Amino acid sequence: MKTRSFAAACSIFVAGGVSSLLLFWQFGQRPGPLSSVAGAQESSKNAAPDLAALRAEIERLKTVVPDQAHAMGDVADHFTNLWFAGKSENWPLAEFYWKETLSHLKWAVRIIPVRKDNAGREIKLEDILQSIENSATMKMGDVIQKQDPDTFETTYRYLLEGCFSCHKAVDKPYLKPRVPEQPATSIINFDPQATWPK
Repeated sequence: MKTRSFAAACSIFVAGGVSSLLLFWQFGQRPGPLSSVAGAQESSKNAAPDLAALRAEIERLKTVVPDQAHAMGDVADHFTNLWFAGKSENWPLAEFYWKETLSHLKWAVRIIPVRKDNAGREIKLEDILQSIENSATMKMGDVIQKQDPDTFETTYRYLLEGCFSCHKAVDKPYLKPRVPEQPATSIINFDPQATWPK
């Protein structure tokens, strides 16, 4: 019993000594990495922001970030490849392209969340995207999970109509999506039985 008490006392003594050394190292007279970071953070809190520089940086960033057309180009590529993945009954690949399509649609909406039509009315693109995602006839994720090629084709065509509805809402009826005739990429093999390398 005494041996255990002695061992416990030694452990507490060692732990206290190590803690004291760490505190001395952190807050002692010699500046270490932690005290340097704390000093830098403190000085940055006291510095007044240069609003003109911030505005200039924001304007510069606006010139280098992709625009909505770029994001929608990616949507077109992924949605095109989704067709060929689904028609090949390559369901893991179809799921990948569907998720990429949604991800890039959401990116496009973040870039420009509200557009104005020719009459000056605001069109909230997020609302349109949510209605497409929530529509019973357009639940492509569910169709892919069921692996039903007939429902896949019907749902894909409904989604094309949803895309066109959005284009018309923002006064771009000339953007008429259709069932694609060839994949957006030639490097991906859509055959689910394909071996690699080929």
